[in-house]
Amino acid sequence: MKITYYGHACVGIELDGHAILVDPFISANPLAAAIDIDQIPADFILLTHAHQDHILDVDRIAARTQATIVSNYEIVSHFQAKGFNGHPMNHGGSWTFPFGTLQYVNAIHTSSFPDGSYGGQPGGFVLKTADKCVYIAGDTALTFDMKLIPMRYQLDLAILPIGSNFTMDVADAVVAADFLACNAIMGYHYDTFGYIMIDHAQAVDSFAQAGKKLMLPAIGDSITI
Repeated sequence: MKITYYGHACVGIELDGHAILVDPFISANPLAAAIDIDQIPADFILLTHAHQDHILDVDRIAARTQATIVSNYEIVSHFQAKGFNGHPMNHGGSWTFPFGTLQYVNAIHTSSFPDGSYGGQPGGFVLKTADKCVYIAGDTALTFDMKLIPMRYQLDLAILPIGSNFTMDVADAVVAADFLACNAIMGYHYDTFGYIMIDHAQAVDSFAQAGKKLMLPAIGDSITI
């Protein structure tokens, strides 16, 4: 499984010939200026919630790729009304897709479209394939619900927000990693704008002191698990 960081909370996942894109916010992110969104592959687009910094480039990418949009019922209905392909889910539900199984899990945040209309309840995803399992937290606070995930899944990687202000910070993300029983963490949702700037060295050290590895790939770089 190859995971590419496209900045902010956007990641691309390639596995078994399928391309999955999560929360595409690229074209308005100056830190991702080197990324050509018209070259990003996407068979499926996963959306954790409806905020603009997670859905900005959905229309452009979905129109080009004909990707299936996977999210909560309200978000998928919004994009289906525009003529895009969609698969609606809701909290606790699972579905087996060609690339593996997704479960839509809880997140503590808000969710509204840029015009202020209702975007359903925010969530995250657990992606389970034949040999790997990844948790994509979305925007969330630290929550005891994370303790439920390792009761069902053995995670190989957790992708967690660490920028604070709008989500949990590094200290809470370290606790989240404990709740998740996962020692390999990829951080996201940081540095994009002033409210969520972090000290990279301090963040990595905080995880290391807890016996965990925090990965902060540069925008455009990939990790393989």
